[in-house]
Amino acid sequence: MHGMPLRKELGFHPDYSEIDEKTWKAAKLMFLNYPNNPTGAVATKELFEQTIQLADEHDVCVIHDFAYGAIGFDGEKPLSFLQVEGAKNVGGEMITLSKTYNMAGWRVGFVVGNPSVIQAIELIQDHYYCSIFGGIQEAAAHALLSDQTSVKELVSLYEGRRKALVAAAQDNGWKVEAPKGSFFAWFPVPQGLSSEQFADLLLEKARVVVAPGIGFGEHGEGYVRIALLSDEKTLEEAMKRIGELHLF
Repeated sequence: MHGMPLRKELGFHPDYSEIDEKTWKAAKLMFLNYPNNPTGAVATKELFEQTIQLADEHDVCVIHDFAYGAIGFDGEKPLSFLQVEGAKNVGGEMITLSKTYNMAGWRVGFVVGNPSVIQAIELIQDHYYCSIFGGIQEAAAHALLSDQTSVKELVSLYEGRRKALVAAAQDNGWKVEAPKGSFFAWFPVPQGLSSEQFADLLLEKARVVVAPGIGFGEHGEGYVRIALLSDEKTLEEAMKRIGELHLF
């Protein structure tokens, strides 16, 4: 497995020039995830076009995890991998109902894309899983065929929390940027502290829980992830407590 760093200066997109020819030759499958967990970054058409070109050149299958595909901010709808020409020739896209419809734990989703990819996944499914309970399938179908008003309301809820969190953090002098998608924020840690040290300090001194970036791999060091899963008042209170530590 070859992990790729996602750096702020590149919009938290992979730099494919860092992949050597030996790795390309050995590669069979590439995973992408946008809107991205944990960074909150979204994909561009240029990123997907480059991905498709390289996948075609090196005969690599691409799977795009579109779990947060419905959650975009500032009036922007996240781009689907399959919206870009040639995507279906090189791979597919995985979609879950866990995030969009608050159905986490129901274990229901689907894949769209190249028929050979679907067949390979179906073969694995046949050996590892039984059918999903019929009631869950009916609920999933109802959610997908609804007018999506609930989805718009959910995105609006997250956007309000995002605005409150970022404003309160910046009021503390914390130099942060708002996520463009998903329900996560990816904030840099103060100079002189590791992500784990910072997370421990916030828990001990402010009674605030954040996820240290190192938990997402070595390239996550220097950041913490904050979820937009609490209400605005709670997020503002958390930022107030962090501000009282005078770390920025």
